[in-house]
Amino acid sequence: MNLLGLVQAATGELGLSQPSAVATATDDQAKQLLALINKVGNDVISVAEWEGISKENRFSTVSYTVTGNTTAGSAVVTSTDTTGTGLAIDTFEVIGGSVPTDTTIASIDSTTQITMSNPASEAETGVSLTFSQTQYALPSDYDRMKNRTTWDQTNYWAMPDPQTAQEWAYLKSGIIANTPRLRFRILGGKFNIFPPGTGVVRLKFEYTSNGWVEALDGTAKTLFTLDTDTCIFRDRTIIAGLKYEFFKIKGFETDGLWRDYQIQQEFEKGIDKGAPTLSMSDRGGNLFLGNSSIPDSGYGS
Repeated sequence: MNLLGLVQAATGELGLSQPSAVATATDDQAKQLLALINKVGNDVISVAEWEGISKENRFSTVSYTVTGNTTAGSAVVTSTDTTGTGLAIDTFEVIGGSVPTDTTIASIDSTTQITMSNPASEAETGVSLTFSQTQYALPSDYDRMKNRTTWDQTNYWAMPDPQTAQEWAYLKSGIIANTPRLRFRILGGKFNIFPPGTGVVRLKFEYTSNGWVEALDGTAKTLFTLDTDTCIFRDRTIIAGLKYEFFKIKGFETDGLWRDYQIQQEFEKGIDKGAPTLSMSDRGGNLFLGNSSIPDSGYGS
């Protein structure tokens, strides 16, 4: 059903007058029903990892190696070439020469000069510097990441779990200059990686999209905005949720409606994806080596 059909079904079951339009209606009840059905959808997307809004994001790291001149005690790099590099403030770190750890581009002054966030410790002419992108935009429909799906496809291994604020502060402190595996953290609404590198690494992760509504042309949306919009969830789940939310906001008894709403959600979760095969053998878990049992270095020590 589309938005209009869902609202008409819910109001019909509740014994209310069925609207002829919802998204463009001007009466208070229709406006309230629109707000409540959008609340239901946004509530439902948070209770499970729905396959219908599961997506993959793939991207490659970016870096540029150039030469430039640094001055001791100055954050300015001269005689460099930023033409056509797509550099961005705070998004790229600067590595090489006497540049301190965790130094970013503070400003792009011209095509031949940049200012860093930290001063260089030595004067160097024609020093090799790498501008390494460490922040990457998340997909526009990103809601949340799926756990343990982040992979370094260039080196054929899973990336360690997302870093906590404390772990990230330790990595960025300068105590560790490099690690064999890329670490990541979602910070400031972006995918941040450590350490900054000089090569191209292909990364991939799965995420849950916030686009649970679909327009007639197939465009994903985060809310119902037109009567012709549909959604990825079963009609009965949305109808049950709308009935419950409407009665709750009106102050009516909702026990029966709540039970039906929960039953519909549980049923939808049950049919959303295939169930794993249960083994009756006494072999517990996977016996092969995995990322949790292999250290970054020091094998056998």
